[in-house]
Amino acid sequence: MKGTMLLGDIAELIPGSTTVMRKYNLDFCCGGKQTLEDACRFQKLDMEQIMKEINDFQNSAKHKDLQKEWREAPLSTITNHLENHYHARHRLMLPELKMLAEKVERVHEGHPDCPVGLAQFLDEMNTELSEHMSKEEMILFPMISAGNGSMAVMPIHVMTAEHDQHGQSLAKLKVLAFNFNAPLEACGTWRALYRGLDQLEQELMEHIHLENHILFPRALQGKN
Repeated sequence: MKGTMLLGDIAELIPGSTTVMRKYNLDFCCGGKQTLEDACRFQKLDMEQIMKEINDFQNSAKHKDLQKEWREAPLSTITNHLENHYHARHRLMLPELKMLAEKVERVHEGHPDCPVGLAQFLDEMNTELSEHMSKEEMILFPMISAGNGSMAVMPIHVMTAEHDQHGQSLAKLKVLAFNFNAPLEACGTWRALYRGLDQLEQELMEHIHLENHILFPRALQGKN
Protein backbone atom coordinates (compact mmCIF):
# COMPACT_ATOMS: atom_id res chain seq x y z
CA MET A 1 0.00 0.00 0.00
CA LYS A 2 1.01 3.64 -0.48
CA GLY A 3 0.46 6.83 1.46
CA THR A 4 -1.40 8.29 -1.54
CA MET A 5 -4.25 5.78 -1.07
CA LEU A 6 -7.53 7.16 0.20
CA LEU A 7 -8.56 6.11 3.70
CA GLY A 8 -11.85 4.77 2.33
CA ASP A 9 -10.01 2.66 -0.26
CA ILE A 10 -7.69 1.25 2.40
CA ALA A 11 -10.69 0.26 4.53
CA GLU A 12 -12.35 -1.33 1.48
CA LEU A 13 -9.34 -3.26 0.23
CA ILE A 14 -7.96 -4.18 3.65
CA PRO A 15 -10.98 -4.48 5.97
CA GLY A 16 -8.85 -5.34 8.99
CA SER A 17 -7.07 -2.03 8.55
CA THR A 18 -10.02 -0.29 10.17
CA THR A 19 -8.76 -1.58 13.52
CA VAL A 20 -5.47 0.25 13.00
CA MET A 21 -7.11 3.42 11.69
CA ARG A 22 -9.47 3.62 14.66
CA LYS A 23 -6.48 3.26 16.95
CA TYR A 24 -5.04 6.47 15.46
CA ASN A 25 -8.43 8.24 15.10
CA LEU A 26 -8.24 8.18 11.30
CA ASP A 27 -11.75 8.69 9.92
CA PHE A 28 -12.17 6.17 7.09
CA CYS A 29 -15.95 6.54 6.79
CA CYS A 30 -17.02 10.20 6.51
CA GLY A 31 -13.41 11.30 6.01
CA GLY A 32 -12.61 8.48 3.62
CA LYS A 33 -11.82 10.81 0.69
CA GLN A 34 -8.56 12.04 2.22
CA THR A 35 -5.29 10.25 1.60
CA LEU A 36 -3.42 8.49 4.37
CA GLU A 37 -0.52 10.88 3.78
CA ASP A 38 -2.67 14.00 4.17
CA ALA A 39 -4.49 12.64 7.22
CA CYS A 40 -1.22 11.75 8.95
CA ARG A 41 0.28 15.14 8.14
CA PHE A 42 -2.78 16.96 9.52
CA GLN A 43 -2.83 14.90 12.73
CA LYS A 44 0.98 14.78 13.05
CA LEU A 45 1.07 10.98 12.94
CA ASP A 46 3.87 8.62 11.90
CA MET A 47 2.63 7.38 8.54
CA GLU A 48 5.36 4.74 8.19
CA GLN A 49 4.40 3.18 11.52
CA ILE A 50 0.71 3.12 10.58
CA MET A 51 1.48 1.56 7.20
CA LYS A 52 3.60 -1.08 8.91
CA GLU A 53 0.79 -1.95 11.32
CA ILE A 54 -1.75 -2.15 8.48
CA ASN A 55 0.56 -4.35 6.39
CA ASP A 56 1.19 -6.61 9.40
CA PHE A 57 -2.54 -6.92 9.93
CA GLN A 58 -3.10 -7.62 6.23
CA ASN A 59 -0.70 -10.53 6.37
CA SER A 60 -2.15 -12.00 9.55
CA ALA A 61 -4.59 -14.90 9.79
CA LYS A 62 -7.01 -12.58 11.56
CA HIS A 63 -7.22 -10.40 8.46
CA LYS A 64 -8.03 -13.40 6.28
CA ASP A 65 -10.94 -14.27 8.54
CA LEU A 66 -12.27 -10.70 8.35
CA GLN A 67 -11.94 -10.34 4.59
CA LYS A 68 -15.34 -10.01 2.90
CA GLU A 69 -15.84 -9.60 -0.82
CA TRP A 70 -18.47 -6.88 -0.56
CA ARG A 71 -17.31 -5.37 -3.83
CA GLU A 72 -18.67 -8.42 -5.66
CA ALA A 73 -21.62 -9.34 -3.44
CA PRO A 74 -25.17 -8.71 -4.75
CA LEU A 75 -26.43 -5.35 -3.51
CA SER A 76 -29.43 -7.03 -1.89
CA THR A 77 -26.99 -9.13 0.15
CA ILE A 78 -25.28 -5.95 1.34
CA THR A 79 -28.54 -4.20 2.27
CA ASN A 80 -29.72 -7.31 4.14
CA HIS A 81 -26.44 -7.42 6.04
CA LEU A 82 -26.70 -3.74 6.90
CA GLU A 83 -30.20 -4.19 8.28
CA ASN A 84 -29.74 -7.51 10.06
CA HIS A 85 -26.32 -6.78 11.52
CA TYR A 86 -25.56 -3.08 11.90
CA HIS A 87 -29.08 -1.65 12.16
CA ALA A 88 -30.14 -4.35 14.59
CA ARG A 89 -27.00 -3.89 16.68
CA HIS A 90 -27.38 -0.11 16.90
CA ARG A 91 -31.00 -0.47 18.02
CA LEU A 92 -29.95 -2.81 20.80
CA MET A 93 -26.80 -1.03 21.91
CA LEU A 94 -27.85 2.61 22.12
CA PRO A 95 -30.68 2.22 24.70
CA GLU A 96 -28.44 -0.04 26.81
CA LEU A 97 -25.55 2.42 26.65
CA LYS A 98 -27.87 5.27 27.60
CA MET A 99 -29.01 3.31 30.67
CA LEU A 100 -25.40 2.66 31.70
CA ALA A 101 -24.50 6.31 31.18
CA GLU A 102 -27.42 7.43 33.35
CA LYS A 103 -26.20 5.18 36.16
CA VAL A 104 -22.60 6.37 35.89
CA GLU A 105 -23.65 10.03 35.86
CA ARG A 106 -25.96 9.50 38.85
CA VAL A 107 -23.56 7.48 41.01
CA HIS A 108 -20.36 9.36 40.15
CA GLU A 109 -21.70 12.89 40.01
CA GLY A 110 -18.96 15.24 41.14
CA HIS A 111 -16.09 13.03 39.95
CA PRO A 112 -13.83 15.12 37.68
CA ASP A 113 -13.92 12.44 34.96
CA CYS A 114 -17.68 11.82 35.12
CA PRO A 115 -19.10 11.96 31.56
CA VAL A 116 -21.67 14.66 32.28
CA GLY A 117 -24.32 14.96 29.55
CA LEU A 118 -23.42 11.63 27.95
CA ALA A 119 -26.78 9.94 28.58
CA GLN A 120 -28.71 12.81 27.02
CA PHE A 121 -26.39 12.86 24.01
CA LEU A 122 -26.79 9.10 23.52
CA ASP A 123 -30.55 9.59 23.58
CA GLU A 124 -30.24 12.23 20.85
CA MET A 125 -27.97 9.95 18.82
CA ASN A 126 -30.46 7.11 19.17
CA THR A 127 -33.31 9.29 17.86
CA GLU A 128 -31.31 10.58 14.90
CA LEU A 129 -29.89 7.19 13.98
CA SER A 130 -33.26 5.44 14.33
CA GLU A 131 -34.88 7.93 11.94
CA HIS A 132 -31.96 7.56 9.52
CA MET A 133 -32.10 3.75 9.51
CA SER A 134 -35.88 3.74 9.06
CA LYS A 135 -35.56 5.93 5.94
CA GLU A 136 -32.96 3.56 4.53
CA GLU A 137 -35.08 0.49 5.24
CA MET A 138 -38.35 1.96 3.93
CA ILE A 139 -37.11 3.94 0.92
CA LEU A 140 -33.49 3.60 -0.16
CA PHE A 141 -32.68 -0.06 0.40
CA PRO A 142 -35.82 -1.33 -1.44
CA MET A 143 -34.91 0.89 -4.42
CA ILE A 144 -31.38 -0.48 -4.48
CA SER A 145 -32.44 -4.10 -4.02
CA ALA A 146 -34.93 -3.72 -6.88
CA GLY A 147 -32.15 -2.57 -9.20
CA ASN A 148 -33.22 1.08 -9.22
CA GLY A 149 -30.18 2.46 -7.44
CA SER A 150 -29.25 4.71 -10.38
CA MET A 151 -32.51 6.59 -9.74
CA ALA A 152 -31.72 7.12 -6.06
CA VAL A 153 -29.38 10.09 -6.43
CA MET A 154 -31.31 12.34 -4.05
CA PRO A 155 -31.97 9.74 -1.30
CA ILE A 156 -28.29 8.74 -1.40
CA HIS A 157 -27.25 12.38 -1.20
CA VAL A 158 -29.45 12.85 1.88
CA MET A 159 -28.18 9.68 3.56
CA THR A 160 -24.55 10.63 2.88
CA ALA A 161 -25.09 14.06 4.41
CA GLU A 162 -26.61 12.42 7.48
CA HIS A 163 -23.61 10.10 7.67
CA ASP A 164 -21.43 13.20 7.97
CA GLN A 165 -23.58 14.27 10.92
CA HIS A 166 -23.16 10.83 12.51
CA GLY A 167 -19.39 11.20 12.11
CA GLN A 168 -19.55 14.53 13.94
CA SER A 169 -21.62 12.87 16.67
CA LEU A 170 -18.96 10.19 17.13
CA ALA A 171 -16.32 12.88 17.55
CA LYS A 172 -18.42 14.62 20.21
CA LEU A 173 -19.11 11.28 21.87
CA LYS A 174 -15.38 10.67 22.36
CA VAL A 175 -14.99 14.11 23.92
CA LEU A 176 -17.87 13.58 26.34
CA ALA A 177 -16.54 10.14 27.29
CA PHE A 178 -12.88 11.15 27.66
CA ASN A 179 -11.82 9.12 24.62
CA PHE A 180 -13.36 6.03 26.28
CA ASN A 181 -10.60 5.94 28.88
CA ALA A 182 -12.09 5.10 32.28
CA PRO A 183 -10.24 6.28 35.41
CA LEU A 184 -8.33 3.66 37.39
CA GLU A 185 -10.94 3.65 40.16
CA ALA A 186 -13.88 3.27 37.74
CA CYS A 187 -16.56 0.75 38.67
CA GLY A 188 -17.63 -2.15 36.47
CA THR A 189 -20.57 -0.22 35.03
CA TRP A 190 -18.33 2.66 34.01
CA ARG A 191 -15.88 0.30 32.31
CA ALA A 192 -18.69 -1.59 30.58
CA LEU A 193 -20.08 1.71 29.32
CA TYR A 194 -16.80 2.73 27.72
CA ARG A 195 -16.22 -0.72 26.22
CA GLY A 196 -19.69 -0.51 24.70
CA LEU A 197 -19.07 3.00 23.35
CA ASP A 198 -15.84 1.83 21.75
CA GLN A 199 -17.71 -1.03 20.10
CA LEU A 200 -20.47 1.33 18.95
CA GLU A 201 -17.92 3.63 17.33
CA GLN A 202 -16.27 0.71 15.53
CA GLU A 203 -19.52 -0.71 14.20
CA LEU A 204 -20.99 2.65 13.18
CA MET A 205 -17.83 3.55 11.28
CA GLU A 206 -17.81 0.16 9.52
CA HIS A 207 -21.53 0.61 8.77
CA ILE A 208 -21.05 4.06 7.22
CA HIS A 209 -17.98 2.94 5.27
CA LEU A 210 -19.84 0.00 3.73
CA GLU A 211 -22.62 2.31 2.56
CA ASN A 212 -20.58 5.35 1.48
CA HIS A 213 -17.74 3.59 -0.30
CA ILE A 214 -19.23 0.32 -1.56
CA LEU A 215 -23.03 0.17 -1.61
CA PHE A 216 -23.84 3.69 -2.80
CA PRO A 217 -21.24 3.98 -5.60
CA ARG A 218 -22.25 0.59 -7.01
CA ALA A 219 -25.94 1.42 -6.76
CA LEU A 220 -25.52 4.73 -8.58
CA GLN A 221 -23.69 2.90 -11.37
CA GLY A 222 -26.82 0.77 -11.87
CA LYS A 223 -25.20 -2.43 -10.61
CA ASN A 224 -27.05 -5.20 -8.77
